[in-house]
Amino acid sequence: MTELQSVGLRLADPGTGVASRRGGAGPSDHKAVTVDGVTIMVPVHTNTAWHSPFVAAPADAHGTSALLRGTIPIANISFPKAPRFYGMQTLDGVPYSHIATLHSADVLASTVLQTCIRYESRRKTCKFCAIGQSLAAGRTIARKTPEQLAEVARAAVLLDGVKHMVLTTGTPPSSDRGAKILCESAFAIRAAVDLPIQAQCEPPDDDQWFARMKVSGVDTLGMHLEVVTPSLRERIMPGKSSVPLSRYMDAFKAAVAVFGRGQVSTYILAGLGDTAEAILAISRELIDLGVYPFVVPFVPISGTPLEDHPAPSPEFMKSVLQPLGAMLAAAEMRSADIKAGCGKCGACSSLSSYEE
Repeated sequence: MTELQSVGLRLADPGTGVASRRGGAGPSDHKAVTVDGVTIMVPVHTNTAWHSPFVAAPADAHGTSALLRGTIPIANISFPKAPRFYGMQTLDGVPYSHIATLHSADVLASTVLQTCIRYESRRKTCKFCAIGQSLAAGRTIARKTPEQLAEVARAAVLLDGVKHMVLTTGTPPSSDRGAKILCESAFAIRAAVDLPIQAQCEPPDDDQWFARMKVSGVDTLGMHLEVVTPSLRERIMPGKSSVPLSRYMDAFKAAVAVFGRGQVSTYILAGLGDTAEAILAISRELIDLGVYPFVVPFVPISGTPLEDHPAPSPEFMKSVLQPLGAMLAAAEMRSADIKAGCGKCGACSSLSSYEE
């Protein structure tokens, strides 16, 4: 699975299963694929995927497809079907799919604020980010209200058996860095349905926001480093790097005190220039703090400044994930114990398979 997630997949029938995502926040240009009973997110719209040795043959009447390497069948795969809640809309005509989307097979995700102070400036934008693409294409709305999120979350649980939810946000021009709107959203969702929630934002200036998020119904917190080498951060994330690594580390420590060991995580994008040694070194620090380092292969998204940046090789990913998995196992910090969010889902990385 590590190789498939690194090089991507060509589709004989692009319309099979849940519609693949183009642009937007979070895992994009991916499609959910179930391999040996495990659903993973695999790049399908990237330059690397178009030249991938892996091909998904047309699905049969039961929805099963052959995964080919070249012309050789190597496994049977299937694609999760479009959820039933995608066929619904709010009273004022907003499709539910514009408010929240299905990730993997049973995870609901929403970008509450689809705008970002970093993205709105060419000088400040994270060079891998596509948060504005889905908004420009009319596939989402700029601001999801707490009421809309609660309505869609309840439907997704009742109709499609969704197990947990991810609430992320673009960064607003305020010192809470999105924590306030995440609190409002989580409170409304938990009033409507019993659904574990992960919130994701940059570290707020005031650590009191962690307790406020917890009280509002947030179960786990993600604060994403993405890149760990300071000079690379400044080049690839010129706006976001204004929040220094030292602030992240202080915020991680304060957040773990609120949410608990293993319930705070960070996303690290392998393949953007950080060495394996640099990723593993900061991962040791994070694990010591009680933070789960969710390392995923970088996926170049069309229309971004890094669209032609190569994806990491399977060998590089293994050189990171294998020792990291051992470190997590030794620390008894496993993805299965996370209450909600990306680390628990695990569909964007094969890290969890190295934890045993």
